[in-house]
Amino acid sequence: MFEIPIVIDQDGNNPIYLQVYEAIKLEIQAGRMPPGTKLPSKRKLAQHLQISQTTVETAYEQLMAEGYVDSFPRKGIFVKELNSDLFSVTNKIPFRENDTVQPQKEKVQYDFSHGGIALEAFPYSIWRKLSVQSLYEEESSLFLNGERNGEAGLREELASYLYQSRGVICTPNQIVLGGGTQFLIGLLTMMIGKDAIYSMEEPGFHRTRQVFKDQGVKLIPILLDQDGMDIKKLSESKAKVTYVTPSHQFPIGMVMPIKRRMELIHWAVENNGFIIEDDYDGEFRYKGKPIPSLQGLDSNGKVIYLGTFSKSLIPSIRISYMVLPVSLLEVYHRHFTIYKQTVSRIHQHTLWHFMKNGHWERHLNRMRTVYRKKQEVLVLMIKKLLGKRVSMIGEEAGLHVLLRVNNQMTETELIERAAKFGVKVYPTSIYYEEQKAEKETVILLGFGGLSEAEIQEGIRLLAKAWFDD
Repeated sequence: MFEIPIVIDQDGNNPIYLQVYEAIKLEIQAGRMPPGTKLPSKRKLAQHLQISQTTVETAYEQLMAEGYVDSFPRKGIFVKELNSDLFSVTNKIPFRENDTVQPQKEKVQYDFSHGGIALEAFPYSIWRKLSVQSLYEEESSLFLNGERNGEAGLREELASYLYQSRGVICTPNQIVLGGGTQFLIGLLTMMIGKDAIYSMEEPGFHRTRQVFKDQGVKLIPILLDQDGMDIKKLSESKAKVTYVTPSHQFPIGMVMPIKRRMELIHWAVENNGFIIEDDYDGEFRYKGKPIPSLQGLDSNGKVIYLGTFSKSLIPSIRISYMVLPVSLLEVYHRHFTIYKQTVSRIHQHTLWHFMKNGHWERHLNRMRTVYRKKQEVLVLMIKKLLGKRVSMIGEEAGLHVLLRVNNQMTETELIERAAKFGVKVYPTSIYYEEQKAEKETVILLGFGGLSEAEIQEGIRLLAKAWFDD
């Protein structure tokens, strides 16, 4: 009798030879086919399973290639000496695509991620056309390494745009492109030096905090007041570098007023320090005009300006940039041009066309309208369905709001309860380095990636999840 338990699923997704291979492999791993066991001949196994001999031969070849069996001429194929204790007992049951290997999570229908954007408004046809144009007009030159701090044409367009829209004063030579803000933060840390004491907002962006930690610098969290970073606490920290999000503090959402901005610049001058200004979504403000950059107020070369196309264009393009003060620009050219550019030249060239031909300005104007409408729907639905049981924070700018929920649930309970209704919301506790106990729980809701109808339904479900008995 044939003793290897092999069941062939003719309608399965896996090829038949893989099914045979998996079945024998798991028997060997589990120790039920000890060393020296002779495998059936290809002909007999093929007849038993009613499959082709070639299929069995392919399965055996895979077992030999992975070292489970050995073939001896005129003798047969035998199981090799293995230590079955090294294999997990969970491998005794073959895995199939439709098998359940863990409890299924609730299906997410409405994801209020702050990283979501309005993909439905992305100018696909224009971007596709410009991408192809970039390849044709430059032929193969874009396949080679480009300028280390980014393509000159794109940096020229960026310098002009930043001055007109954000009040950033710089030359194209001061701009360095990089594959994401985290990469640029790491590069900045090396440029400024790891011996300096660094600081950042508390709460603040957790991914930036992690970069500083991974760089091994001393990092001090500075608490916020109603205007942003507390300058008195910053001075007491003895930090020489601080990271801030003044145009739309992440995650709280306040805008740093002019008086606090000038105080922060004065701190940098007095302490011979640097301010890293992350303007991650400064283009989107729903009351009044976008707030001018901190960098534009600085005449002493103390502000490093960071920007990104992740919110305003698409996250996957991975194009971020920093504007270096002259003192750091000299350090960059002296020690860091050995680092090659991390952004695709093809994407840089396409974006240059996109900006040069006026598509960028039109796209931004369209996105401001799209996000303003989504923000209005979100605020309206929260007021209508959640009312005084919650309070909104930071709803005047950006692509997310915070909700302070007054129902005695913990952060975890709110998130889990929402998930049961198919809604994904996000914690704010991860943005604190030194977590403090709060009487009320605060949840983050991003809205950029949801349609207006999805926002309405998502808030309706949150009202049921959090407040219906």
